[in-house]
Amino acid sequence: MISSTEMAVVDENAEALGVPRKQLMESSGNAVASVVRDVADPDASVALVCGRGNNGGDAFVAARFLSEYDVTVHLLGRAETIATAIAGENWTALEAAGIDTREVRDSAAFDLGDPDVVVDAILGTGVTGALREPEATAAKEINAAAATVVAVDVPSGVDADTGEADGTAVEAGHVVTFHDRKPGLEHVAADVTVADIGIPAAAERVVERGDLLRLSRDPTAHKGDFGEVLVIGGGPYTGAPALSAQAALRAGADLAYVACPESIAGEVQGYSENLIVEALPGDRLAPSHVPRLTELAVGMDCVVVGPGLGDAEGTLEAAASFLSAFERTAVVDADALQVVPALETEATLVCTPHQGELEAMGGETASDPDERAQLVSAFAAELGVTLLVKGACDIVSDGERTRLNRTGNPGMTVGGTGDVLAGSTGAMACVLDPAPAAALGAYANGRAGDLVVESNGYGLVATDLLETLPRALWPDETDR
Repeated sequence: MISSTEMAVVDENAEALGVPRKQLMESSGNAVASVVRDVADPDASVALVCGRGNNGGDAFVAARFLSEYDVTVHLLGRAETIATAIAGENWTALEAAGIDTREVRDSAAFDLGDPDVVVDAILGTGVTGALREPEATAAKEINAAAATVVAVDVPSGVDADTGEADGTAVEAGHVVTFHDRKPGLEHVAADVTVADIGIPAAAERVVERGDLLRLSRDPTAHKGDFGEVLVIGGGPYTGAPALSAQAALRAGADLAYVACPESIAGEVQGYSENLIVEALPGDRLAPSHVPRLTELAVGMDCVVVGPGLGDAEGTLEAAASFLSAFERTAVVDADALQVVPALETEATLVCTPHQGELEAMGGETASDPDERAQLVSAFAAELGVTLLVKGACDIVSDGERTRLNRTGNPGMTVGGTGDVLAGSTGAMACVLDPAPAAALGAYANGRAGDLVVESNGYGLVATDLLETLPRALWPDETDR
């Protein structure tokens, strides 16, 4: 079963992996036509009622495959307002083939006729809320007809995730849904056909640009809506916590704080005026700092623990003590990873080890990516955390679902790229669940590195990634 959001991600990922949407539309339309043939008599009349999106495009394709029937295609709106290029191309193909096509420019003028079969392709899985005109009138006419109704993907007006309808919805006897069953169809009294339209398994397993659809920016948003991140780190190193905090900002967080020893606080602040720095007494993280860290963490959406922290006496004890008391989401990186296996906490943890750190935590690795994935999944389940294991192919698993990230390049072996990854994952964890946050953090970090190398060649440094993270997460057409 797959939600409407996940389906949109998978569609986009399939295209990124080399399976064009036009090819998927052709397969979808063929699948719809196959079900129509199953329910229609040889001399039947078939009316296809189509919206202006890709759901309608699927029906345009189906109409070409149904040439043995008396076919009429009703487009709800003007042809020039068809929303996608591939749907428009298939509408043009219908007209060129001489198929009976009709534009419904006024709901009062909609005439369904008396067909034997109606194909409902008004709205697909990505649309929610009450039907507007002319869609509402079309749905009522379909329901009033003495015809067998076949819906494309989900009956129009029915929420694909909940099965609820806000007002009028098409009452379909048959539904052809694609790739996987949608949750809302459990509440629809119809025969459901799940059609394999050729989406590769990798579209769900590999993190790709479709995963970027999980991110959105409400134009009416306010400061803080996209998260506040606290980075706890530094002591022996100054650059690491600063990189993580700046990466959190570049990946979309609204505010980034750094809690670090006072001995380096000035240097950390000097890296960027955008950071809010909290100086802790001394030159290393210590157990005495935990009460203050707990206070600082109260208002945070995510805490990143570990960049530049070191493993001095008392430092790991302080990290463990803080995480034991913390109850929200934390990204754990670098030396702080050592405390995780023995940790008892209510916190939701995302751990970002490289393979050596994974083994130090008690996990196992392998050279084969599939075997590595199985080992990471088992260890994530054992620890009860989400693991993002860095490598030439990153492995992300929460013990239930495991995904592979293939962005990145050998230039990213330079120091500091892991600190950028931790910070960008922290930003993602402010607005997403842990596993998608880790997957997108890995994708964005690697993609940022790829953009740098495409532009400048090897010799990149970690600060280069800060400049390209926004392009990786919110690409324009030239970056896709």
